[in-house]
Amino acid sequence: MMEELLPESVVAVESHGDDGTEAAPLYPEEQALLTRAVAKRRREFATVRLCARRAMEKLGVPPAPVLPGERGAPQWPAGLVGSMTHCDGFSAAALARAADLASLGIDAEPHQSLPAGVLDTIALPAESAGLARLRARTPAVHWDRLLFSAKESVYKAWFPLTGEWLDFSEADIDISVAPTPPGATPSAALTGRFRARLLVPGPVVDGRPVASFDGRWTVKGGLLATAVTVPRTPARSRTLKDAIRKGS
Repeated sequence: MMEELLPESVVAVESHGDDGTEAAPLYPEEQALLTRAVAKRRREFATVRLCARRAMEKLGVPPAPVLPGERGAPQWPAGLVGSMTHCDGFSAAALARAADLASLGIDAEPHQSLPAGVLDTIALPAESAGLARLRARTPAVHWDRLLFSAKESVYKAWFPLTGEWLDFSEADIDISVAPTPPGATPSAALTGRFRARLLVPGPVVDGRPVASFDGRWTVKGGLLATAVTVPRTPARSRTLKDAIRKGS
């Protein structure tokens, strides 16, 4: 589900429901964070970290603890960027080398409407108008929840680059729907893209000010997922890759 939203440079690993990962072992540093956690929290915490360690292995990086840092953001091994998400019955982690991407953010949510009143706290007027148009065109999607998820992915990509909070009102998101392929079945996934225009000064990536984040979304199997990637400039990417090769 996540891999289809991300470029080839990103490794995504996910867990669906009861697939045996609930008993995933934790490092002592991780275990110490769960002394008062309920069983559900412990299971989600362990499962999403097992996904992260499997992603590390696929990238050829030794598995390591994933501890929360400032504002709970996961702390990755040097040279990696990544993001994690979990909701009922689903966990996922996505990792990439910092030479390939500056940052990324993923989010998964149950495909359900937001609780009453929440949309009013997260949506700008232009976003609410956009959701109304999308709802009229494609009523099968819970667009309020999709907007929330997109903003979560934007924040997860934003924070590692800035170390600062980004309020829901500080990114204006425009969502689009991909055309339905000819012959697609009624159960086929709905997909699309979104652009988050930053309403505050954005981060500087490789000397380039970033004014917006681009992302993708999908809805299928009772879930919706969003992902944002922040690319490096081509010249910077080549420089980092050359440095890594020379140091190996």
